[in-house]
Amino acid sequence: MSQLTTEIPFFVSIPHSGETVPDLTPWLNQLPEPILMSDVDRYVDFLYEPALKELHVPYEKTQWHRYAVDLNRVPTDVDVDSVVGSNNPSGKFSDGYHWVKTKNEVQLMPSPMTLDTHKKLTELIYEPFHKSLRNHYAIFKKNNHKNVFHVDAHSMPSLGTRMHRDPGQLRADIVVSDCAAKSCSPHFRDLVIAAYAISGFKVAYNWPYLGGRVTETYGHPDQGQQAIQVELNRSLYMDEATKKLKPEAEAVQKKIAVALSYIKSELPKLINRV
Repeated sequence: MSQLTTEIPFFVSIPHSGETVPDLTPWLNQLPEPILMSDVDRYVDFLYEPALKELHVPYEKTQWHRYAVDLNRVPTDVDVDSVVGSNNPSGKFSDGYHWVKTKNEVQLMPSPMTLDTHKKLTELIYEPFHKSLRNHYAIFKKNNHKNVFHVDAHSMPSLGTRMHRDPGQLRADIVVSDCAAKSCSPHFRDLVIAAYAISGFKVAYNWPYLGGRVTETYGHPDQGQQAIQVELNRSLYMDEATKKLKPEAEAVQKKIAVALSYIKSELPKLINRV
């Protein structure tokens, strides 16, 4: 977690850039890297962290691999394929809290884990991360901020797969999502869209992503919690086959810095309008 600042009630979460596989999920250690890294938001922390540190914007990231526990899901997002004894049918959460298959439909889990393993993974990975997110909101509110602004940062494949809402479709540079206008005020949404657009990105809104469990859980504008999801097209900065950075990554990093700086600089004008 970065140094906390309470001057501007703004923070960023990066839930999917971790690559550490816990001992509790040994099946993941046996996978070749191209499969293991298929759905990880690799390098999102690399792209965002320099600007976050420079701007003194608090942020939260994780070391843990999303296939073990997906922090943009909730512990009940499991099915009989992922946890023994689940009440949810096979296939309901293949890319849920514990990933059973990749988005390219490659099998990850050979058999469902025990309920005890599920609970231990929740204690190890899910609870500390989300406790920290709640803490960011609490600290800002304790410092008399009526509204707290939260960007949940992700990356996405450049092309939708059969498991996405947009199979075969090429995607924009950035997708901004607010749970169908429920997770933040339109003023914050418009600011975030403008920030990435003026930074040189082509921005789409709520397609193909509506927002995940993070924005759904924390985005409560009526309670002063303004949360929004931002997806970055992986093809802009990495080779999607080899998972290696492209030379263009440095330029993308600078564009993100412009976007974050714009958001932070404009938020004081917004605080009393939402």
